[in-house]
Amino acid sequence: MRLGGRLAAAIEILQDIETRHRPAADAMRDWGLSHRFAGAGDRAAIGNFVYDGLRRRRAASFIFDADTPRALVLGGYLMENGALPEALNRAIADDHFAPPALGEADLSILEARLSQGLPPSARANAPEWCEPLMQAAFGDAWAEEGAALAARPPLDMRANRLKASREKVLASLARAGAEPTALAPSGLRIAPISGDGRHPNVQSEPAFHKGWFEVQDEGSQIVAELASAAPGEQVLDFCAGAGGKTLAFSAMMDNRGQVHAYDTDRQRLAPIFERLKRAGCRNVQVVAEEQQLGRLEGQMDLVVVDAPCTGSGTWRRRPDAKWRLTPQQLEVRRAEQTAILDAASLYVRPGGRLAYITCSIFHEENAEQAAAFLARSPQFSSVDFDALWRQRFPAVDAEPRLNGGITLTPATTGTDGFYFACFERMG
Repeated sequence: MRLGGRLAAAIEILQDIETRHRPAADAMRDWGLSHRFAGAGDRAAIGNFVYDGLRRRRAASFIFDADTPRALVLGGYLMENGALPEALNRAIADDHFAPPALGEADLSILEARLSQGLPPSARANAPEWCEPLMQAAFGDAWAEEGAALAARPPLDMRANRLKASREKVLASLARAGAEPTALAPSGLRIAPISGDGRHPNVQSEPAFHKGWFEVQDEGSQIVAELASAAPGEQVLDFCAGAGGKTLAFSAMMDNRGQVHAYDTDRQRLAPIFERLKRAGCRNVQVVAEEQQLGRLEGQMDLVVVDAPCTGSGTWRRRPDAKWRLTPQQLEVRRAEQTAILDAASLYVRPGGRLAYITCSIFHEENAEQAAAFLARSPQFSSVDFDALWRQRFPAVDAEPRLNGGITLTPATTGTDGFYFACFERMG
């Protein structure tokens, strides 16, 4: 397929997403099944156009003065590739499968809008109702933070120190372009794709099947490091999900001590068994039933709550999710976070630690939750976040936001958006 056909396919997929209110991944999968002539390169390029249009929706809508699938795809293409409207017309002029070329009305609007620069709302590319939340979180930098969350993401991995050093994994992935991450000590990164490229399928690599590495965003690795699971400790991963941080804790502990992996959703927990086996984690006990947790009450050196949240920190990777997010969903998540923090705190021993993590950028899910927990839990006190950061990452230049916890963002630390707070149980 040529450029015009790929853009037309992306417009068709976005139309399906808009009409049927479905996740982008589902719409793209179905399109691929019904258009089997499209090769892997075509599907990758079309996926890029779909996600670019969703990442830059407010900006694309602004420059076209329209919020149609055509405006999103073509606007996303122009901005991501730095292309001129006339150049796009020339590129698709003789492609019978291309969408209609930009007409005089389009060109006039584009010329006017592109000449004046993007307003903050268009730069931030976030739902309008989220703008006050972002302003509360980032102040005058809110639009720049939003713009960073609308960029294409890198592909990050964590070397599994139980089986291989980072240097060994880097050598095995050299042809894929992997480099050491800037902050996470076991991290590797393949830079964001450009143009119509695609990231390599690293999970097909022999090193992955040997358990040498896991796919994990650098931000997720950093908050796992901040939790500071130590060899010999008793650790409860209270919202373990598929086990990404559980595996990281096991490696940090060198298979000594014990990690108890629990999640209320058995379906989310199901992949952990194969992952533990591949990674060589021998100190993890999967807890599938809530009643099995009773024996752990008041016994844990570290309890980690990787709380359910809006996922606003992952908008680079899941841009369709930000347009489906509602204020009601935020309120549901806040209630869940409060209940989970209170429940998890029961398992911390005197002198132990409770780590609270989200992949959100909103104060309402982050610092406000931490402050509310301390207000109703006098037996806990907050750690010194600045000292903790400098202890765990003493030689790095990047500075996270320190405001009632540690906040990572694409703009400040080059990672997905994450929040970390930690509390110590006194007496």
